[in-house]
Amino acid sequence: MSESTRLLLVCGAILAGIGVLLGAFGAHGLKKTMSTEMMEIYKTAVDYHFIHALGILLAGLFMLHYPESRALLWAGISFIVGIIVFSGSLYGLSLTEIRKLGMITPFGGLAFIVGWFLMAWGLYQS
Repeated sequence: MSESTRLLLVCGAILAGIGVLLGAFGAHGLKKTMSTEMMEIYKTAVDYHFIHALGILLAGLFMLHYPESRALLWAGISFIVGIIVFSGSLYGLSLTEIRKLGMITPFGGLAFIVGWFLMAWGLYQS
């Protein structure tokens, strides 16, 4: 297994675990302290975080079969960036209610979109 494949698989597993932790924290620790609107934003962050952690794992698993694919590696990297920017900005917005944080959220969404298209391209090429 290449080092980049191992890195994607480990990052995906860690980010999935963090997603579960943040989801549980929101459901049990924040639900009573947040407004309904901020709780919905937080839940959106958790949903996209967890889905794309699974996407990172998927990219890593595909790299086991297509180790030469740079597109699959970059798909996983794009998902990591998306989690940090998209989910991170929504976590920050929901916890602080600083609405300006929402201005960077679309850049994370773009990273998610790019990641899925890179995955498709990597699989097509392989």
